[in-house]
Amino acid sequence: MAAVRKKKKNLVIVESPAKVKTIKKFLGSNYEVAASYGHVRDMPKSQMGIDFENGCEPKYITIRGKGELLAELRKMVKKADRIYLATDPDREGEAISWHLIAALKLDQQEGKEVYRITFNEITKKAVLESLKNARDIDMNLVDAQQARRVLDRLVGYKISPLIWAKVKRGLSAGRVQSVALRMIGDREDEINSFIPEEYWSLDANLSVEGEKKLLTAHYYGPMDETGKAEKAELSNSAQVDGVMDSVKDAEWKISEVKKSERTRKSPMPFTTSTLQQEASRSLNFSTSKTMRIAQQLYEGVDIKGQGTVALITYLRTDSTRISDEAMASSADYILERYGQDYLIAAEKKQESKGHVQDAHEAIRPTDVTRDPASIKDSLTREQYRLYQLIWKRFLASRMSPARYETTQVRILARGKEACQVFTVSAQRLVFDGFQSVYNDEENPEKANALVRGLEETTAVSFDSFDPRQHFTQPAPHFTEASLVRALEEQGIGRPSTYAPTISTILARNYIVKEEKNLYMTELGTAVNNIMKKSFPSIVNPEFTANMENLLDCVAEGTVKWKTIVENFYPDLDTAVQEAEKELEKVKIADEETDVVCENCGRNMVIKYGPHGKFLACPGFPECHNTKPYYQKIGVMCPRCGKDIVVRMSKKGRRYYGCLGNPDCDFMSWQKPSSVKCPVCGSIMLEKGRKLVCYNDQCGHVMERPEEN
Repeated sequence: MAAVRKKKKNLVIVESPAKVKTIKKFLGSNYEVAASYGHVRDMPKSQMGIDFENGCEPKYITIRGKGELLAELRKMVKKADRIYLATDPDREGEAISWHLIAALKLDQQEGKEVYRITFNEITKKAVLESLKNARDIDMNLVDAQQARRVLDRLVGYKISPLIWAKVKRGLSAGRVQSVALRMIGDREDEINSFIPEEYWSLDANLSVEGEKKLLTAHYYGPMDETGKAEKAELSNSAQVDGVMDSVKDAEWKISEVKKSERTRKSPMPFTTSTLQQEASRSLNFSTSKTMRIAQQLYEGVDIKGQGTVALITYLRTDSTRISDEAMASSADYILERYGQDYLIAAEKKQESKGHVQDAHEAIRPTDVTRDPASIKDSLTREQYRLYQLIWKRFLASRMSPARYETTQVRILARGKEACQVFTVSAQRLVFDGFQSVYNDEENPEKANALVRGLEETTAVSFDSFDPRQHFTQPAPHFTEASLVRALEEQGIGRPSTYAPTISTILARNYIVKEEKNLYMTELGTAVNNIMKKSFPSIVNPEFTANMENLLDCVAEGTVKWKTIVENFYPDLDTAVQEAEKELEKVKIADEETDVVCENCGRNMVIKYGPHGKFLACPGFPECHNTKPYYQKIGVMCPRCGKDIVVRMSKKGRRYYGCLGNPDCDFMSWQKPSSVKCPVCGSIMLEKGRKLVCYNDQCGHVMERPEEN
């Protein structure tokens, strides 16, 4: 009688417990699925954790609280014949699998088969396919993650103590977060030093033959004797008056009506960066909220009648690539729902930037036929809104462009002195294409029916002018979305780092978020100034971007990770030693003031709190007296005559206000100067190398005097 072949028992270890239920239903009874709950080993928090005498080798210990979990996993390993490590399909996931091998001693288990598997989406087909393509640990990916972790540890543990000494304990410096902080600070400096420049627009309101509604035409510029028109900039009211005077009693005539068609291409599917940006713009989600909800959609949600279903592909990616299967299924769906005209004609490709890893697909729904409306009842409101955004963007990316009919009208005002050119433009949507599903234009241009009816023979006559004064605006403050875009464009960080980087500097109170804008706090400014002065290379965007490229080279196996660390550490160590010498000369913390503590008579000292400086009694803990610290700047309030002092908003943003607050509500984001305006006598505000009058009605601008 033939012996019954014993089925091998299999154990699949994933990171998140949320995936266990999703994956378990795809596998047979001889498979067990367990979760590592993320990392199981890391370098110790109490020390640097790097053996410099042994080639910068990291020292790893079991993370506190993971002992019982590892003991349970070891029991499951004993019962299994094959162990599949199915942590996330990125460098960090690869490193977690490598740590699991060490923590569970899988490399010492006789008769056990240990494999690494990855899948971009948690679907039955993807999971079963990954089991067929099981492989060994990719040590290049592990080493790239080790290099990142060691570099971040070096920066954090070498520089943070200096920040503690100069500012206050509990703060931190980070390799990527410090660059992000500098970018926000540089943008604020640019805004504060910005000098508005005056410019004007001039519209002409025209009566059109047979129409009751007036037609508004925009001034373009003068026409020369050869019939060529040049675009003119109107810088002041005198120039505007000159244009209007030149066409007094002019003959107004349509000289050209030009019709054409333009197309608007469908967007690419989401990457991590573009998802965070669009979720911020259209859903008002923070980057951390977007990633948290996307993680839920990726790991699996209980859908009525279907059980736990993973709704989207892996959420950390910088690629816009789509699998052949996804393209085919989306094509079938579009043909069935919308028709042949709406299906994209050719495969789109986005120009690849040098730092794109392209390790995973774009973020897309795992099943395009699972439209948001059909599962809305099974999702939270936030899950539904984000899934709908991802689903629509993916479907739109597979659809044909939208087409517009555009009309450009040129109108001549031929006066005795000059011939001036005015223009009108309009567009009309003639085929919606992908916009039938998704339209990400914030202010789509509206069609002008009056313009579409114009011909060169249509008579027009002058009704009135509408001159308007404008001022140039500075670059806007960073939002979370625009900061992510800037980090990505400069090659700083990777998809997995954007959200935690911003969350960290917000949590440290280095920046605050008001509405959507990010502002530096006094604390953030102090830390940023130290970093720029003592560690210029660390906060140099180009240096950080180059480091990311080197980490990519480690992942590709062309550079050894320890080589990067060994080249980086000596320069960092030298910079830290120089900064420590500088620290001995300058004492910033606990600066003594002439303010006397009314409780014990000691001179109070300046300390840093969550929202900046405050006064505290040095007799603590015997004396607990504290009070607000107001730094006088030597300028008197133009409203009540009291001192102007440095104040902090409730969220920690620095501004200048009157000491008489709340009786006097004077405030300014720019520093007031002791120089008086020579025109109106008001105070002047410092904006870079310029002084601008505080009185809006005056607006006088002058050079800042040289400081002695």
